Amino acid sequence: MGEDNKDEMQKPEQGSGESETKKREVEDCCYLCRRPESIAGKLIQLPQNIRVCRECLQKSIDMLESGNNPLFSGMMDPMLFSFGMPPMGGKNRQKAKEEKGKKAGAGEEAGGAMPPKVPAPHRIKAELDEYVIGQEQAKKAVAVAVYNHYKRIRADVLDGVEIEKSNILMLGPTGSGKTYMVQTLAKLLDVPLAVTDATSLTEAGYIGDDVESVLSKLLAAADNDIEKAEMGIVFIDEIDKIAKKRNTNSRDVSGEAVQQGLLKLLEGADVEVPVGATSKNAMVPMTTVSTRNILFICGGAFSGLEKVIKERLNKASAIGFSADLKDKYDQEKDILKRATAEDLREFGMIPEFLGRLPVICTLEDLSRDMLVSILTKPKNAIIKQYKKLLAMDEVELCFEQEALELIAERALEKKTGARALRAILEEFMLDIMYEIPKDETIGRVTITRDYIEQKGAPGIELRSGSVRALIGQNAAGR
Repeated sequence: MGEDNKDEMQKPEQGSGESETKKREVEDCCYLCRRPESIAGKLIQLPQNIRVCRECLQKSIDMLESGNNPLFSGMMDPMLFSFGMPPMGGKNRQKAKEEKGKKAGAGEEAGGAMPPKVPAPHRIKAELDEYVIGQEQAKKAVAVAVYNHYKRIRADVLDGVEIEKSNILMLGPTGSGKTYMVQTLAKLLDVPLAVTDATSLTEAGYIGDDVESVLSKLLAAADNDIEKAEMGIVFIDEIDKIAKKRNTNSRDVSGEAVQQGLLKLLEGADVEVPVGATSKNAMVPMTTVSTRNILFICGGAFSGLEKVIKERLNKASAIGFSADLKDKYDQEKDILKRATAEDLREFGMIPEFLGRLPVICTLEDLSRDMLVSILTKPKNAIIKQYKKLLAMDEVELCFEQEALELIAERALEKKTGARALRAILEEFMLDIMYEIPKDETIGRVTITRDYIEQKGAPGIELRSGSVRALIGQNAAGR
């Protein structure tokens, strides 16, 4: 009995020894250093069923980072984030960032050189002259503001003199070229520029875009590079649509409230911005963007401001022989040039908002000669676009000078600025664009004043010889 008991007691001891041996055999080991998980710690699962310890993985990452392999680095970063680890080469990247900062500081000490892709004001204006006709004062103001904006970023503040940014407010009638000027500037300069509309902005908590959405567009224009976006330019169009509403009992969620929301952006602050979206919610990642070095340009037609200016100017009228007439300023075309901050406050802009837009430039109303130049002189003039379309059909398009002047006169009657030119051209070019592809013998089309006045047909020259003809019954019927 004693021996049997001894045998029974020894059996479980042998079984436990075998189970421990099996545990050691099945325990996972690091693929590189071959240490078991009980010694190396929890292993990290990699593709192709490879498991490595954190120490070996970090060593491998440091080796790859020192080898400057950007392809592998870009592939590994999201993988490491998924494992709850910091991005690879954090120390090396921090070191590179510090070295970059030292180089920038050295450049500032050497004289604060401007970025090579931002030319001097006269060169910016010369580039704008090739696309925008007239508006000399406005182009100068924009060119100087952009140039000084980047000088301000490079400025040294060791002497206690800190340069404030000069945001711009552009006034001008519809169709005078406010938006087009800034869009052209975006093409000429290699800086992030966002063009947004103030009509969709509302107070926080209401349906619509928050004021931070303008920075989201700038961040997208900079390819989500925060440092690059913080030196960009934002153009807010239709700024007059957020003026204070008069005689209303409802909450002004898209007027004065939006102006107050824009105050911190214009002056400079650290703003929480949604990445890849225009509204904040729990599913959208957020990032912090500083607006201290962002130049804001606001533009609007301010329809109705002329009446406010005339009322202010007519207050000086008095009774007597030397009194001014009440209708003295009714025929003045560029009356917006007389606009002051007082007039803008009367229009509905709050004083705090105007104080953050110190530079006010006014665009002129377009004259007939300016409209004729807009038709022909810019690089992408409307007539050049039509000539290119017909050139694809091997047909030359010509315009008589009298025809161009008549088009400009009709555009002035519509009172919508340069936008009216496209509508007028589309009207009488329809039959030509429809009939030309039918006849391959046509070599040249000349637009005459009689054709625009619907008194005749355009001149047609065949490729075989110079012969006047008609472009079908549709053209003749006009």
